[in-house]
Amino acid sequence: MRFWPLDATYSVVGGVPEVRVFGVDGEGRRVVLVDRRFRPYFYAKCDKCDASLAKSYLSRVAPVEAVEVVERRFFGRPTIFLKVVAKVPEDVRKLREAALGAPGVVDVYEADIRYYMRYMIDKGVVPCAWNVVEAREAGKLGPLPLYEVVEWAGVEEGFPPPLRVLAFDIEVYNERGSPDPLRDPVVMLAVKTSDGREEVFEAEGRDDRRVIRGFVDFVKEFDPDVIVGYNSNGFDWPYLSERAKALGVPLRVDRLGGVPQQSVYGHWSVVGRANVDLYNIVDEFPEIKVKTLDRVAEYFGVMKRSERVLIPGHKVYEYWNDPAKRPTLMRYVLDDVRSTLGLAEKLLPFLIQLSSVSGLPLDQVAAASVGNRVEWMLLRYAYRMGEVAPNREEREYEPYKGAIVLEPKPGLYSDVLVLDFSSMYPNIMMKYNLSPDTYLEPHEPDPPEGVVVAPEVGHRFRKAPTGFIPAVLKHLVELRRAVREEAKKYPPDSPEYRLLDERQRALKVMANAMYGYLGWVGARWYKKEVAESVTAFARAILLDVVEYAKRLGIEVIYGDTDSLFVKKSGAVDRLVKYVEERHGIEIKVDKDYERVLFTEAKKRYAGLLRDGRIDIVGFEVVRGDWCELAKEVQLNVVELILKSKSVGEARERVVKYVREVVERLKAYKFDLDDLIIWKTLDKELDEYKAYGPHVHAALELKRRGYKVGKGTTVGYVIVRGPGKVSERAMPYIFVDDASKVDVDYYIEKQVIPAALRIAEVLGVKESDLKTGRVEKSLLDFLG
Repeated sequence: MRFWPLDATYSVVGGVPEVRVFGVDGEGRRVVLVDRRFRPYFYAKCDKCDASLAKSYLSRVAPVEAVEVVERRFFGRPTIFLKVVAKVPEDVRKLREAALGAPGVVDVYEADIRYYMRYMIDKGVVPCAWNVVEAREAGKLGPLPLYEVVEWAGVEEGFPPPLRVLAFDIEVYNERGSPDPLRDPVVMLAVKTSDGREEVFEAEGRDDRRVIRGFVDFVKEFDPDVIVGYNSNGFDWPYLSERAKALGVPLRVDRLGGVPQQSVYGHWSVVGRANVDLYNIVDEFPEIKVKTLDRVAEYFGVMKRSERVLIPGHKVYEYWNDPAKRPTLMRYVLDDVRSTLGLAEKLLPFLIQLSSVSGLPLDQVAAASVGNRVEWMLLRYAYRMGEVAPNREEREYEPYKGAIVLEPKPGLYSDVLVLDFSSMYPNIMMKYNLSPDTYLEPHEPDPPEGVVVAPEVGHRFRKAPTGFIPAVLKHLVELRRAVREEAKKYPPDSPEYRLLDERQRALKVMANAMYGYLGWVGARWYKKEVAESVTAFARAILLDVVEYAKRLGIEVIYGDTDSLFVKKSGAVDRLVKYVEERHGIEIKVDKDYERVLFTEAKKRYAGLLRDGRIDIVGFEVVRGDWCELAKEVQLNVVELILKSKSVGEARERVVKYVREVVERLKAYKFDLDDLIIWKTLDKELDEYKAYGPHVHAALELKRRGYKVGKGTTVGYVIVRGPGKVSERAMPYIFVDDASKVDVDYYIEKQVIPAALRIAEVLGVKESDLKTGRVEKSLLDFLG
């Protein structure tokens, strides 16, 4: 049969481990494949390997299926290992510890690979792809047709099957700020499905049993393949799970009638289905500064904020308590769930391809870190290439010189191009054969095949044979090239093109993540010297290109890692040609700005693109200790500057705007919600030695009987009165009168600093923003 794996797990049945792979077959049926023949194993590296002696030694600790002597490669070199095969996965840890103490054993490897993942790697089972498998009918597992695996026979191309997708969103009664699942009901739960169904389950007053029962029944009846939420791993699932336990209503939503369980990477596993928290992947988009659902949905063109209901999260209980406001709350939760499903339609095609490329099941791939995605992909390549993977180790972070960042001259620039070096780091690693297994220790002599020496740092690498990492990169690049060639055969609006485009993007993302992985201290294949050498080559290339640009008369404004900001010029084409011929790296125009504003700091700039969009990098709009008004002011100041025709006009518009905001604050014409500062407690309250504003506010909540502790997000405003600012931080739920707010604090410490971080580059001074008068500066005469 053709089989598209969606989820994998295992169970021990009658003392025998049973791998279970859930998915969709070629006829569109939801089925489960089981394999009871595979056993967990690990490798022991030894001075002198004696399989029978090792088996008798280890059998004292736990049953051992087999021990055999095998030859594999370790960092590219042929090495003899003992392969220790256990009877059940639970025994691997005990056998591993025992093996470490066995005579002649130097170390143990691959004992920490999850059993069902080990199975998928060894058998070549690729999630979210069409696998060909020979299997025999074996009845049913729960409601699903059951097949026993005979043999996995490879992977075929093809479109994903039509998947049933269910989006859900909950609203919780929160009169006391942070809701408590032991006390506070889920007042509304909305669902929306890929076939157009919508439903809202409502509590009866404070009794939410029918909400959870209604949700469980709906899931069972619709039988989704994928369940999507937004921050559902962080909030909805843990809250529903605890609430269901408190009510004694089982949350039986998995395909075998079980309840969700928290699993690896903090994601919640719903057996047989893929539970995907879209926030996990959105969190990786640096260009999205404020990652609330309403703003993200607007960014992706799913729903405009102006066209939806917006209710501040802390006021949900007010809308529930007032029957006249409940219809608005219902529209709000429906807008949320519609936004969530709309985001899923945009993001799931990419996540499906990322799952296929990395080898991580769909429900884990969004929640896993970039490093973990790369590592699971490398484990697959290592198995195919006969490599035993090194262990993860506890390491201290070792700093090394990173990419070059050229100092920008602060100011406003017109007509700027951003030149991007395509896949610079992967190209460097392939060109110079930079890999943990090609690295030569300082005491090792140069091999006959010769060495490559990294500039500045002097690390040496074998020229041949091709290293593990460059070999993987070469394969990824070849795959991507083939996919892009195939995509050219189809119109850009065709389903075929969209599928192939998402696949080439997933391949690119994984290849580009390889350098960062090698410098990540949690990596199995961590090698600081490799990461250090990659950045050394990159610095040398960038400096060479900058020098050549200057010789061509091109003004270089800024450079960062693998991109250059240059003034538009007819000589840019010659520069592009030089980079491709001299360094073998493709370079292309990535962005075309009408205007770019640089502050005094590296990695902080904002640009107005030709299509009217504004691109912001590195400013405070991403910081958590600014209130919403300060963030809004900063965004608006950026926009005013970039859309002005001169420095003088920009200064005047900014000063006028900020003065208007200041006057509104002084007149108490503001929405209190815009002044709330949100911060999360990263420790228990009694562990704090210094009391910042959020800690003081948390102590006030505790004093009034609220449950607060590590992980609680505290919202507070600064009120008028004596004492330090931190002592005047009051939980927003206790501020019932706007006149209590210390507007001077918000003017002096929030609004003006947020505006100045941008506008002072143009010569705007603090006094200008306070008086509203703009003094002329040299910048006005220079334009």
